[in-house]
Amino acid sequence: MRVYHGVFMTKQLLAPPGEEVLLIGNEAIARGMLEAGIAVASAYPGTPSTEIVEALSRVAEEVGIYVEWSTNEKVAIEVAIGASMCGIRAAAAMKHVGVNVASDPLMSLGYSGIEGGLIIVTADDPNAHSSQNEQDNRYYGMHAYIPVFEPSSPGEAKDLTKDLYALSEKYKTAVFLRPTTRVCHVRGNVVLGELKKSVKRGTFHRDFSRWVLLPVNSRRLHEEAINRIEKIAEEIHEFKYNFLKSGDGSFGVIASGVAYNYAVEALKELGVYEEASVLKLASTYPIPKKLVKEFFDNIEGDVLIIEELDPIVEWSVKVFAKEEGIENVIHGKDLLPRVKELNTGLVASALAKMLGKTYDRKIHYKSILKLPPRPPTMCPGCGHRAAFYELKIASAKAKVKAVYPGDIGCYTLGFFPPYRLVDISFSMGSGLGIGLGIAKASDELVAATIGDSTFFHAGIPALINAVYNTTPILLVVMDNGVTAMTGHQPHPGSGYRATGGPATPLKIEDIAKTIGVEFVEVIDPYDVDASIKEIMNAIEYVRREGKPAVIIARRPCALMVYRQKVRRGERINVYYIDRDKCTKCGICANLFACPAIYVENSEYFINPTLCTGCGVCAQICPFGAIRLKGE
Repeated sequence: MRVYHGVFMTKQLLAPPGEEVLLIGNEAIARGMLEAGIAVASAYPGTPSTEIVEALSRVAEEVGIYVEWSTNEKVAIEVAIGASMCGIRAAAAMKHVGVNVASDPLMSLGYSGIEGGLIIVTADDPNAHSSQNEQDNRYYGMHAYIPVFEPSSPGEAKDLTKDLYALSEKYKTAVFLRPTTRVCHVRGNVVLGELKKSVKRGTFHRDFSRWVLLPVNSRRLHEEAINRIEKIAEEIHEFKYNFLKSGDGSFGVIASGVAYNYAVEALKELGVYEEASVLKLASTYPIPKKLVKEFFDNIEGDVLIIEELDPIVEWSVKVFAKEEGIENVIHGKDLLPRVKELNTGLVASALAKMLGKTYDRKIHYKSILKLPPRPPTMCPGCGHRAAFYELKIASAKAKVKAVYPGDIGCYTLGFFPPYRLVDISFSMGSGLGIGLGIAKASDELVAATIGDSTFFHAGIPALINAVYNTTPILLVVMDNGVTAMTGHQPHPGSGYRATGGPATPLKIEDIAKTIGVEFVEVIDPYDVDASIKEIMNAIEYVRREGKPAVIIARRPCALMVYRQKVRRGERINVYYIDRDKCTKCGICANLFACPAIYVENSEYFINPTLCTGCGVCAQICPFGAIRLKGE
């Protein structure tokens, strides 16, 4: 049986050339890769990048390309590098923090260069919509001597992606494509080009002087990398995605990526678009020096540089201006914020300040209805909620003072009340790793939580470390069978691959036992009493033996199971609260906090349209007031 996940419009992705279709930015990037004739695509899912390889996986068999969800971003980029070494076009996609995981081979790739065209998508997340930070990955381009390009719309994202493969091969360099969340997830009209037939098999280009990074080679390759970037900076002024709109010379604007859209809107809102000289940049590292010089040659007044997050373009332009004796006053982050996303109002305010104009945002933007805060929550029926409840009760019954390091995934929501069982959330796999240090430096019990996909991604080395160094720590693996938070992508334990074909599932308990963990138990979080008892046993083992213990709380993602039942036409058996038995103790709503349970006029109810029929609430009710409908 082939299993597919996602809601992508496959027909649109493979529509004939000349058609204009509505795509989100990530789908447009995928189409650009197909038009460039890629043969290999790899990724680890992470918002806002996920839909790129999701889209490619849906059409992979039809167009005959290889697509995979890799174990982590380091492996993903290495797979793409290997394909490029064979002379075929490849891509690796990840969110901005994923590049941190891939940075080790990335730094060497900047030295060695490539053979087949290679694009690395770093989907940055200004405002940290779904991330632990707002890092600006243009720094990685500067650090690794890899050029960085930023699309401003889905249509440009498609065309830019396609054309970057030729640039990549011309200069023998990998290329960073840096879409941000607003480009990745906005929908726009995209005019489709010709689908290029990919070269699917190549030959490894053996080159000891490039691929073997011994010091004798690295010193030379470092110099070559610098020269390569300088050459691109000199020649990229003719790159069609950089362009200059001339004005009357009174002032100028330089804008990159999605910020270009805000700049145009702000200039028009202020009524000064015709007067403005505007330099639109798609290449933000390196900047096109000749084009920047042409821009300044025709401007007498001040210049505002508009970019999201750090002043990468601003610094580069200011250094260039100093070298060239350009005396224009250059503004940037002195007028615009260095954090969160930009918008038209922020840009208009900065422009007005530079031009000495009056601008009142209240005049231009009507007040928006303020809604009450709505923090994210785990889905009804989520096994993670039950596992957190059981961990909390087990810790209380065992009378332990505990620290709860968490990790990246759906289970990070265990941070919110009433659980408060995520004391730490840094990066993939770091909950367990940091927990090891806490366990060595504190007398508190350390109970770390990690997801199944994250366990395969980055948790195994820390668990090996726990065994090797005999660290007393409890690891609870929240196993729902998929990479759930990003949309149910498979991982090495899922039993199927990116394109839906079968794969041998790896068992987390087998891995834990193989590396030497002596206490390994699998629980079903829907079985509340048995789960609490097993977690208490694990806590006692850690305290008594001073060794690591692993609990695997295994229950398929409730959302995925619910969808499958609906598709099969199965009836969902739901629960209700018998008000004759309900004492209004609040355990179901206040300690378990399933979103299907609500209180109205001091009475407790279960919303039948949200209930998934998991039955956990019925088990935790001490008065037997929660019953299955029809009983």
